[in-house]
Amino acid sequence: MGITAPSVAMSLKPVRGLFLNGIKSLIAPLIFSSIVVGIANAGSPKVLGAIGVKAIIWFEIATSLALLIGLLFVNILQPGAGLSIGVPGSVSAVVQGASERSVSVGGFIEHLLPTSFFEAAVKGDVLQMVVYSTLFGLALLFLGERGKPVKSFFESLAEVMFKMTGIVMWLAPLGVGAAIAMGVAEHGWQVMVPLMRLVGTLYAALLFFVLVVILPALKWSGVSLKKFFIELRPSIALAFATTASESAYPMTLESLNKMGVKSSISSFVLPLGYSFNLDGSTLYLGVASIFIAQAANIDLSMTTQLALMLSLMLTTKGIAAVPRASLVVLSGTLLTFNLPLEAIGLILAVDELMDMARTAVNLLGNATATLVVSKWNGDKLAAEFSA
Repeated sequence: MGITAPSVAMSLKPVRGLFLNGIKSLIAPLIFSSIVVGIANAGSPKVLGAIGVKAIIWFEIATSLALLIGLLFVNILQPGAGLSIGVPGSVSAVVQGASERSVSVGGFIEHLLPTSFFEAAVKGDVLQMVVYSTLFGLALLFLGERGKPVKSFFESLAEVMFKMTGIVMWLAPLGVGAAIAMGVAEHGWQVMVPLMRLVGTLYAALLFFVLVVILPALKWSGVSLKKFFIELRPSIALAFATTASESAYPMTLESLNKMGVKSSISSFVLPLGYSFNLDGSTLYLGVASIFIAQAANIDLSMTTQLALMLSLMLTTKGIAAVPRASLVVLSGTLLTFNLPLEAIGLILAVDELMDMARTAVNLLGNATATLVVSKWNGDKLAAEFSA
């Protein structure tokens, strides 16, 4: 039998598998270390008082709305329709089981904590890992000075895992190339059409989120919209270009202080938002998860989608705004609901386009959150930035 283009493409399957295995290996330690550090860095239980509670309330409102908007757009526009990617044999049973667990309140509550963290890590149950990590972080926070050695360890572990994420992402060009080659070999060049629909769906949903959530919040905070965007334009452009909103953190912090936000608020809420208020990434994860279900011809009930939404609301907390970190969360979500992980290889083909937009919205959302908390705290902005 002669060598054909499809056979060559299919021979690249081990390359794709290597990349996906690397992604899966990051999930448990990255989620655990980043959430623990995010909570422990709150400083003290007292700091989690007035300002902390206000910040968390807004974070939950914003990220919940982001998820709802993402699910609304992906269900209406159906960008994954027409694809037929591989599905694990047991997916129907698992999805049905997820639905049953979400219906049973008692079963869902019982499922929140694992009998062992390592069991949850091996099974890839992200929801259990997040709940366990949150409890661990709170315990570490309450320990105060006595917990500093453990906190230092997890800070180092988090840095190592983010660096390792970067190393694994060096394989992305090979993994993407292999995945695209296999996708085209299996489905033809038409596979790119749904992917571009995915990009369009995400951009439309992000724009809608900015219009109906971000802009009204900014107006309520009392800031001049024109002056706000002029001041923050370099930071947004940097985040968009580098796909890393943390690269624009110093500029954003300086701009917020210039607007009249107290440093005691900006220096607490803004970095906290980098762990707990990634609006763009949260919206993207909702869109991408349902897109993959659509592409795999899996009809997720609304109950299951709500369970997925709840899982993402928890999973996205603690993941720092670094390039491709959202893919780690997406991988964990797919494993939890037994959706085909191979689809990530296809999404990577257009992920750079999506990453730029969601990162810019992440930064915009965190700047907005800081202004909202400042207004809620009764503080006034500088006269030149007031509406």
